[in-house]
Amino acid sequence: MDICAVVMAAGNGTRMKSVHSKVVHQVAGKPIVQWVADALCEAGCSEQVYIVGDKQEEIRDVLGEGVAYVFQEQRLGTGHAVMQAAPFLEGRDGYVIVLPGDSPMVSAETICKALNKMEDGDYAAVVITAKADDPTGYGRLVRDDEGNVLRIVEHKDASEEELKICEINSSMYVFKTSLLLSALGRLSAQNAQKEYYLTDTIGILISDGYTVGSVICDFEDTLGVNDRMQLMQACKIMNRRIINKHMRNGVQILDENSTWIHSAVEIGRDTIILPGTTLMGNTVIGEECIIGENTRLDGVEVGDGTVIDYSVATSCIIGSDCRIGPFSHIRPETRINDHVTIGAYVEVKNSTIDDYTRARHLTYIGDSTVGKNVNFGCGTVTCNFDGQDKVGCVIEDNVFIGGNSNILSSVVLGKDSYIAAGSTITSDVPAMGLGIGRAKQINKDDWVTKKNRLRGANYIKLDSKRSEV
Repeated sequence: MDICAVVMAAGNGTRMKSVHSKVVHQVAGKPIVQWVADALCEAGCSEQVYIVGDKQEEIRDVLGEGVAYVFQEQRLGTGHAVMQAAPFLEGRDGYVIVLPGDSPMVSAETICKALNKMEDGDYAAVVITAKADDPTGYGRLVRDDEGNVLRIVEHKDASEEELKICEINSSMYVFKTSLLLSALGRLSAQNAQKEYYLTDTIGILISDGYTVGSVICDFEDTLGVNDRMQLMQACKIMNRRIINKHMRNGVQILDENSTWIHSAVEIGRDTIILPGTTLMGNTVIGEECIIGENTRLDGVEVGDGTVIDYSVATSCIIGSDCRIGPFSHIRPETRINDHVTIGAYVEVKNSTIDDYTRARHLTYIGDSTVGKNVNFGCGTVTCNFDGQDKVGCVIEDNVFIGGNSNILSSVVLGKDSYIAAGSTITSDVPAMGLGIGRAKQINKDDWVTKKNRLRGANYIKLDSKRSEV
C-alpha cells in the first residue's frame, strides 16, 4: 500500500512572538516538526511532503533533504495548504496522512490506529478525534446512528445541541489519496474568512456517497503549539511521558516536577535522579548512578556507579565509579576515566584524566593530559593560556601537587614526582623529583606595632538583612 503524508508547516506563528518558525521550537530537546516527522516514520510513512512558508530554511535545516517541500506563497487556509501538495499526490494509489506541523504530541500509535481503521472499513477518510473536557473553540464531530462521521461543525457554527458534543476534530486525517485530490478540486472559499478549509473535504466526500470513519485518541495527542503557554504545556506533557518511560525501565526519579529529561537521553537501571536535575542532548547514563541534586548534563556519557552532585557537564565522558561535585564544571572534549574524584569548585576543560586521580577542590585543569593516581592540592591551576595559544601540561602517573601551585603551559611533570605547595612551575620536573618554585620568605619583626596595624577587636560588621520577599 502506498502511504504518504502531507504536513502543514507554513504558518508564521505570530503568537509565538519569535523570529523563528513556530515548528522549530523545541519540546524535550527536539524541534516540534521533528516529533511529527519521527511519528510518521515510526508508523511506516517515510514519503513526506512539508508545506512551508517564509521561514522554510529553518525547517529544511531540521528535517534535511530526505523529505519533500512545497512553498505556500499565500496563506489561504488549511485546504489551500494541502492543495499545494497536489503535484506530490498525483498518480499515487493509496493513503495520505494529513497532519499539522505544530502537533508534537501525535504518536505513531495514533497514526497506525487511523490507518488500520481505513483498511478495516474501506473508508474514504478517517478523522482522528478526541474527547475534550472543555471543547470550546474546537470543531465538533457529529456522527450518524452507525457511528460514522456525518459532518464536522466549527464551534462558531454549532447549534446548542452540537455545542454539547465533547468529541472534537484534531485536524489530523487519513484520506484515500485519489478521493482527497478530487475533493480538493471542489473546495470553495465562500466564507467570512475567504479561506479554503480542509474540513470541507469531509462534507464533499460524504455528499459523494462515501463513508468517513473516525478514531478516538488521547486528547493530549491532539494538542498543537500556537504560543509560548502551549509550548510550555507541551514540554510538561512530553517530559512526564519521558520520565514515566524511564521509571518503567527501572530508573528512580524522585520529583517529576523539577526533573527535565530530553527525548534522546538514555539511563541505566537502578540509577537515581534527584530533584532539580536536567538531562539534555544525547546524554547516556550508566547503571546505579546518582545524578543531582541540581545537576545539568548535556551530551554527556556517564559510566556505572558514578555520583554527580550540584554540577554542570557538557559534551564530555565521565567514567565509572567517579565522584563529581558539588559545584564542578566539566567542559567539552574532556575525558575522565574511572574512579576519579572531581570535587568542589573544580573546572576541567579539554583534558584527559586517568584512573584514581583526585582534584577535590578549587582546581582548574585545562588542555592537559593527566595520568593515574595524581593528587591536585587545593588551588592548583594549569596555566594553559600564554596570551595567544591554549597549551596545557602533561602530568604523569602518581604525581603529587601541593596546594596553591601553578603549572605553566607545556610543562611535563614526570612520573612519581612531587610539587611543593605554593610553587609556580615553569619547567619540566623529572620523574621521582621534587619541583619547588617559591619566592624567599622574609619576616620583619614588630612590623604591626611600627606600622600601627593592630586589628584588635575591630570586627567586621555583618551586611544588612535582605528585605522580606
